[in-house]
Amino acid sequence: MDRVMKRVFVTDCEGPLTKNDNAAEMAEAFLPQGAEFFSKVSLYDDYLAEIAHKPGYKAGDTLRLILPFFKAFGIDDRTMVKFSRRNIQVIPHVQEALNKLTSIAPCYIVSTSYTPYIKAVCDALAFPLDKTFSTEVNIDSFAISQSDKATVKSLYSQIMDLSAFSVPLGATSIEDLTPASRETVRHLDDIFWQEMPRLAINELLVRINPIGGREKAVAIEKIVRVEGCQLKDIIYFGDSITDIHAFRLVREGGGLAVSFNGNDWAVREASLAVTASNALPIAFIGSMFLEHGIETFEDLLVTNLNENNLSDVTRHSIKVRKSVRTEKIGSLG
Repeated sequence: MDRVMKRVFVTDCEGPLTKNDNAAEMAEAFLPQGAEFFSKVSLYDDYLAEIAHKPGYKAGDTLRLILPFFKAFGIDDRTMVKFSRRNIQVIPHVQEALNKLTSIAPCYIVSTSYTPYIKAVCDALAFPLDKTFSTEVNIDSFAISQSDKATVKSLYSQIMDLSAFSVPLGATSIEDLTPASRETVRHLDDIFWQEMPRLAINELLVRINPIGGREKAVAIEKIVRVEGCQLKDIIYFGDSITDIHAFRLVREGGGLAVSFNGNDWAVREASLAVTASNALPIAFIGSMFLEHGIETFEDLLVTNLNENNLSDVTRHSIKVRKSVRTEKIGSLG
């Protein structure tokens, strides 16, 4: 008996569905100079995951590295819930897009975001929470002593005093960083992997497992089992370094990996790269895949034309024209 066709739509949350970076916004709201702190730790996260390849570390683990600092500065579960609910910023037309896609096929959200934020988004968009994967966190279940609180705040000050650093595109080792950046990275290594483990509150960092990197790929594998489909039946939308393992899994399995307003990490690993100021292209591309499969996208190219790409686009257009119209007709003016 032939397998019944079932295609599935899967998406990240922050980026394709919402404008937020919930963790970054909480850091900015509740920590001193929190935006600068989060940016520095987030870049360190990129370095650890994709350049240093630290054992046991994955992209998105920023969300566990920052938790002892959240605890030390008084953020609790109630604060996370309240802040998440009142600060949701959805991508225009996202409700319309989700309504369209959920009417066609099973839809899932696979997000690195903390679960309180995903619950708030699900409430706002009438999306079923049981179709989501996110980073479970219960910050109130971890106590912090006054001594640990003082030490964590001291480590925070040390991080803030470190020079800004950058990771060059294409870097493959610490030697590709500038000497100043290497020095900052070494100090961060000491703080997170030498100093922090001496504290009892480090248990908060250890026990949380963000849904990023490989965990997103694991979530997709779970979805495949639950839905009884195959990887080639999956379309996945993402936008950042936390999505690249999911992109690789889906793309190599014959499905469609779509970068939506993605950064350089995402674009390099995607099957398609889409930029848009609203979610309607997600609905369009998603419904094309769900209703007709990946074959719909064979030879597809949509791009703005300019003097730099005109020749390449013309060659591609003529090649596809001859393939579709036949060589004889396609060669006509």
